[in-house]
Amino acid sequence: AAASPVPGSMFSWVSKDARRKKEPELFQTVSEGLRQLYAQKLLPLEEHYRFHEFHSPALEDADFDNKPMVLLVGQYSTGKTTFIRHLIEQDFPGMRIGPEPTTDSFIAVMHGPTEGVVPGNALVVDPRRPFRKLNAFGNAFLNRFMCAQLPNPVLDSISIIDTPGILSGEKQRISRGYDFAAVLEWFAERVDRIILLFDAHKLDISDEFSEVIKALKNHEDKIRVVLNKADQIETQQLMRVYGALMWSLGKIINTPEVVRVYIGSFWSHPLLIPDNRKLFEAEEQDLFKDIQSLPRNAALRKLNDLIKRARLAKVHAYIISSLKKEMPNVFGKESKKKELVNNLGEIYQKIEREHQISPGDFPSLRKMQELLQTQDFSKFQALKPKLLDTVDDMLANDIARLMVMVRQEESLMPSQAVKGGAFEGTMNGPFGHGYGEGAGEGIDDVEWVVGKDKPTYDEIFYTLSPVNGKITGANAKKEMVKSKLPNTVLGKIWKLADVDKDGLLDDEEFALANHLIKVKLEGHELPADLPPHLIPPSKRRHE
Repeated sequence: AAASPVPGSMFSWVSKDARRKKEPELFQTVSEGLRQLYAQKLLPLEEHYRFHEFHSPALEDADFDNKPMVLLVGQYSTGKTTFIRHLIEQDFPGMRIGPEPTTDSFIAVMHGPTEGVVPGNALVVDPRRPFRKLNAFGNAFLNRFMCAQLPNPVLDSISIIDTPGILSGEKQRISRGYDFAAVLEWFAERVDRIILLFDAHKLDISDEFSEVIKALKNHEDKIRVVLNKADQIETQQLMRVYGALMWSLGKIINTPEVVRVYIGSFWSHPLLIPDNRKLFEAEEQDLFKDIQSLPRNAALRKLNDLIKRARLAKVHAYIISSLKKEMPNVFGKESKKKELVNNLGEIYQKIEREHQISPGDFPSLRKMQELLQTQDFSKFQALKPKLLDTVDDMLANDIARLMVMVRQEESLMPSQAVKGGAFEGTMNGPFGHGYGEGAGEGIDDVEWVVGKDKPTYDEIFYTLSPVNGKITGANAKKEMVKSKLPNTVLGKIWKLADVDKDGLLDDEEFALANHLIKVKLEGHELPADLPPHLIPPSKRRHE
């Protein structure tokens, strides 16, 4: 349907006249812009070449507006549901946890005013939720799909999708009644983060899991791996398990980059073997930061996914129109169809050469051949350059403008981060990551923390010929370079230690400089500004 003008808004709707090309689209928000571009420029190309029958259903308004989603995937009993419970710090409706395969449904854990469960069939007719196109997977799937909604601060900014545990036996796989890998692929296209969970005790990657990971191809940038229950094995075994996991993943995920693996114990119980506590804390902190950044990067992710989709739609148009061109008008259609499907690889190469398209943009050859078997080639459309030009114009111009808007939106909402639940526990206070370590050592002490080592530093200080109780920068440098730290770091230490900014160091400032060198040598970061507890006692009066 043609869009009607919106009174008093910023959009520039222009009738189908020559100015349409020249005038840039004006959008109020990034998601609004993406929705308009998709409907006006990309959707016509997709519909013309039956893109939705081959690859992925059309996008809906809810796809552009929904909160960032995190998809959890793993074999049964790797701790997926417990991981969600750990993040939101409360039980959610429909939650079942146990050592056997308990979660047998896809559960979308979302924010809602009251606690409750919405069954799959009701979910896929709700226009406010991004699940309407899941209808295509049929009743067997919809009976195994539900939304658990509850008021929770974490779910204010993200939604989490729990999936059934992946099974290892052939029999169980067949009895699912729906295409599990295809459903996951549908979710993978729409979520912001995919977390693959592994249990440090049973690392075997079953055939179904391997298939699932392969179905997530093209979404490697969204994948993070969690090696869970790592507190149940000793350090030496953990190193071996980590090595084995990387080796197994390397054979399935075909990318030159290493997947980011977070090691830890993601639940609120005491650690069984506490040897690696510091490692687990640092890893959990990193993973939390990654999840917390999702709301801020959500618009960029949607933009990125739309570009991916547009490139695939262009290639698809070239494939379909090439097949149409090769088809005879009257006789021998069936035999020609068979021949074209078998020689699809050559058609790919021809398109690649003619249109300078990278091989990575093409859909999977085997999957495409399977899908083409059931299609009527005579109903395919010939190449329509105007549709492709519109998409090229969108990629070249409109997307670039939206990129600028993404940055502007981010700067207006710098504090957008996931809050509540497990994210609150480690924010501030003595249990914050790195509290009381490095430059934070002695933060709660009455005495100046540098004082205990000052006698040692004083001995060195008096060998550096102080004048009026102070040493020059040149003399301090002679001593400081012995630490072998680079000049950039020593320069920063000098700036922090020269508290009164007179270009000289007295005995206290020299002791402070040595303390900061020790902090850096122990592997901690230097603070941007000197924390109050490190200011030498004699300088505190002026503060």
